[in-house]
Amino acid sequence: MARPKTHDDTLRGRLLDQAGRLLSEQGPAALSLRKLASDVGTSTTAVYSLFGGKPQLMRELYREAFFRFGQRLSSSPRTGDPVSDLRQLGLTYRDSALADPHMYAVMFSRPIPGFEPDEQARAEAVELTQPLLDLVGEVAKSGLLVDEPVERVALGLWATVHGLVSLELNQNAPEGLVPEEHFAQVVDATFRGWLRFPEPS
Repeated sequence: MARPKTHDDTLRGRLLDQAGRLLSEQGPAALSLRKLASDVGTSTTAVYSLFGGKPQLMRELYREAFFRFGQRLSSSPRTGDPVSDLRQLGLTYRDSALADPHMYAVMFSRPIPGFEPDEQARAEAVELTQPLLDLVGEVAKSGLLVDEPVERVALGLWATVHGLVSLELNQNAPEGLVPEEHFAQVVDATFRGWLRFPEPS
């Protein structure tokens, strides 16, 4: 039987957004299908029609979080200068996290006890790193990268950006250290550190 026309992609997106909010703001105990449906102004029938149940909802939430984030990273501006584009990718990463903080928590905070993504969902999540690996590879081909494996450089850059974003979102930085005030400068300095011929600051 076909699902009702009102059970469409727009409703699906609203349900996933609210599920992410409930998890990040109130914890897993707050996420019941009845409450989720009530918050969005629909019925539990709609939730079952779109997702099939809570386990499937969690899987789709995980996949959606990585899909949205990956789309934003893939759309980061490209100028043809891989060093400049790599720096911009770091800024786009922060913008993406701030635009969808609840989904960011779903990706990296493991908010659902016992939830483990299946092989397909894991593979889709790994695709998030492709824009970073591509740009680091382009910098390496230009001869500007230090003599290190592309994967190692990409991991170091990702760790820096992710750490700064996490401190900002969770407000965990000590008093006087405000990540958002120094993000661009820290990212820029980190990127230059991986270059064979660092540009003047």
